Order: sequence, then structure tokens, then C-alpha cells
Amino acid sequence: MKKLLSIVFCAVLTSLILASCQATKEQEMTGDRDLPLIESKQEERLHLPSEKDDPKEEHSFDVEESLLQEGKHGTVDLDRFNRSPVEWGERVTGVKTHFQTDEKEIALTFDVCGGHYGNDYDAELIEFLRAEQVPATLFVNERWIHANETLFLELAADPLFQIENHGTNHAPLSVNGGEAWGIAATNSVEEVYDEIMSNHQTVRNLTDREMSLFRSGTAYYDEVAVELAEALGYTVVNFDILGDAGATYSSDEVKRALLQAEPGSIALLHMNQPTSGTAAGVKEAVSVLREEGFEFVLLEGEILR
Repeated sequence: MKKLLSIVFCAVLTSLILASCQATKEQEMTGDRDLPLIESKQEERLHLPSEKDDPKEEHSFDVEESLLQEGKHGTVDLDRFNRSPVEWGERVTGVKTHFQTDEKEIALTFDVCGGHYGNDYDAELIEFLRAEQVPATLFVNERWIHANETLFLELAADPLFQIENHGTNHAPLSVNGGEAWGIAATNSVEEVYDEIMSNHQTVRNLTDREMSLFRSGTAYYDEVAVELAEALGYTVVNFDILGDAGATYSSDEVKRALLQAEPGSIALLHMNQPTSGTAAGVKEAVSVLREEGFEFVLLEGEILR
């Protein structure tokens, strides 16, 4: 009897041990399978990429922001002007050289260039224009303004004179570089923007006025830069009469150049070189032109052609 009970007890004990081992094995197998899976899901959830975390998306946003700039009439996307121009010179597409009129009218425009060799002031010329009540459009460079701020404010306050934009650094205007008359052009759309709008901001801060006409240093452009200037709210204005060739003409040469005027002509001269022949030549030409029935007018952007 004892032997039988011993056999039964051993069988039961063996069964219990086997059942316990099987449960432990299944638990271990289940744990080995699920633990890495749970950690993997947590890791995936914690490191799920988003637009904010994506460095590529963030870089793209920064570039887009940097190309959006304020023009006169709102935001301008500079990126659309990043293309290769095909024209270069004084008379590229978009540049105006005359104004529309049915009268014997001409416009005298004077560049005020600034810089090391250009910060002077032709007082004789300005005094003559005032004495004879000859209106004139003054394209003023930012460097000249900084060197002659009091004088600039005096000219800007005189209704006889129209203040317009002659750029920031007196550079030819290009979206991809180049040069004119030995002067390096702007080299990108951002530089074109700065060349126009830095001076624009300076004049607006000093006078609370908005300029609308632009002439670059050397009067050279490419057509894409002209298109960008227009997007910024400017009309690009050159000339059909080279009045003093960068203030290098004698008084007789200035006079002869101005006497070529036709109705709607725009003459380019300078008022920052008092030792040139410009003032004397203008004095002689104005008298003759008035005898011929010409009147002198300021420029209006909407009638330029």
C-alpha cells in the first residue's frame, strides 16, 4: 500500500513540475517576443518625424523667407527673378528714354552720384535753375545724401525739384554681375534689391516721401533687373540726350547736346561736378530753347515711354 501511494505521489509531483516548467517557458517566450516590440513602438512614437523636426523643410522655409522682400506696393518674391538675362546696356527692355507729350516740352534730369569723387555741389547751376524757374528732376545717390544731408533736405523741400532714386552704391543694375565703364554691377537679385531699396528707405526716412523713378549708376541694366525694379514699384528712366557725358563735356558741347532736344526728350546731366562745363552750357542752352518755344517740365512715370 505504501509502495502504491509512493508511486502516485511521484507521478503527481512530476506532473506539477512539468506544468510549472511549461508555464515558465511560455512566459519567457512571450516576454522575449513582446519586450522589444513595445520598446520599438515607444521609440518610433518618440522619434516620429514632423515638419518642425525635418531639417530639410526648415531650411526650405528659411530660404523662402529670405527671398520675400517689401517693395513700395507690398511683398515681392525675389526668387522669381533668379534667371539669366539676355540683354545688357542703356536701352534694354523696360527702360524709358522719352515722355509722351503733344507740346514742345523737354525734361532736364541731373544725376547726383556721390562717392569719393562725386560728393560736390554745383551751386552755380542750382542758383541758375532757381533764378530762371527751370524745373529739374534730380536723381540722387544715397552716398551723396549722407555726405550732404542738410543740402539734400533743402533741395527736397523746393517744389522746383523732383527727387528720384539714383541707387545706393551707384552700381550698374544686374542680377548676375558684369560691369560698365569700369564699375562693377550688382551680382544677384538681393544686391539689386539693396541697390534700389536702401536709398529708397533713406529718402523716405528723411522726407516721408516715396520715389517712383530709378536710374542706375552708369545707366546700365539687364532686362531682368529692370523687371525687378518695376516689381518694386519703380519706373527705370534713362535719356535720349547725353547732356554732359558724365560731366566731361565743355560748355559748348553741353549746349550743342541740349539743342538737339525734341518734344518729349529727356536730357541727362550732372549737378555734383562744379568744375565741369555743365552749368555754363545749361545757361546758354536754356535761353535758346525757350526762344524756340520749349518749356521745361518734371517727369511723370505714367507718361514715360
